[in-house]
Amino acid sequence: MNLVNPTTLFYGAPIRTRSTAFLYPTRKAQPVYSSNSFSSISAILTKEQKSNPPADKLQETQLEFQFDFNSYMVEKANLVNQALDDAVSLKEPVMIHESMRYSLLAGGKRVRPMLCIAACELVGGEQTTALPAACAVEMIHTMSLMHDDLPCMDNDDFRRGKPTNHVVYGEDVAVLAGDALLSFSFEHVATATENVAPDRILRAIAELAKCVGAEGLVAGQVVDICSEGADDVGLDQLEFIHLHKTAALLEASVVLGAIMGGGSDEEIEKLRKFARSIGLLFQVVDDILDVTKSSEELGKTAGKDLVVDKTTYPKLLGIEKSREFAEKLNKEAQEQLSEFDHRKAAPLIALADYIAYRQN
Repeated sequence: MNLVNPTTLFYGAPIRTRSTAFLYPTRKAQPVYSSNSFSSISAILTKEQKSNPPADKLQETQLEFQFDFNSYMVEKANLVNQALDDAVSLKEPVMIHESMRYSLLAGGKRVRPMLCIAACELVGGEQTTALPAACAVEMIHTMSLMHDDLPCMDNDDFRRGKPTNHVVYGEDVAVLAGDALLSFSFEHVATATENVAPDRILRAIAELAKCVGAEGLVAGQVVDICSEGADDVGLDQLEFIHLHKTAALLEASVVLGAIMGGGSDEEIEKLRKFARSIGLLFQVVDDILDVTKSSEELGKTAGKDLVVDKTTYPKLLGIEKSREFAEKLNKEAQEQLSEFDHRKAAPLIALADYIAYRQN
């Protein structure tokens, strides 16, 4: 299969509360990651790859030096968490900001912001330049999870190891809090980005808007909803769903970083292709984990795709073929980085491996 070209486990009864005393995140409660928070990857290559030494020139070059991926993940996650905490403070109206912070600061791997920062640094930019955009993509990602968990969508009560937003605050507030995060993401890029030319900020905002709209995430969501229970969903339609529903925002994360970092059009397009591949890779791995891991391991409800008879890669290809497809996507992604400085590309290569071999 060819890639499309780039261009409840809630422990207790569900509760709805209007009380502002319900465990809303504060600065003191903000997640702080340690090296044990992530997979044990101490270099560019994962254990799986180290046991099977690569033959191609790009990966051979990577073996020449060590890259401390754990430390990188911890550093960037804590940087992003602090920036998100600062950006979305608790203020009036308290209820809506409390709901926004509840989901935004609930943890998560922060893969999208890390991709944004890594792409910016790869093309010669500074992480502070990309930080507002990195926060924006995480705000949009959080919004998509809040809305996806609603009873009218996936009807999930469990996310990131906690009751979902609508279980705590009600469906109405969860919808509005998601809307608020979406709109604020654009405001944050426009007002908080520094030392970037206005035309690049405008280009980044346009890219972000396209990825989340009717040609991006929403398109994937709609086709996904219409495909539930259908027996004629093939690989092409499944790929369309996930290139839009999942890959589009991962693509925007990388592209925004490259734009903010001053990347050339050629560099941006190579990174776009890289991101498109790892975006689809992310979903293939997600599909595999959904049928091979428990809810406790995933931090969200496992096996829900089977319950609603959703078409997935394991359903169409089987587990082993899905894993082979994931390996192919990872290789294709990393090939797009071959012309970049391999030391500067190390975080993106490691993030691609992390996505490929993650366990939740």
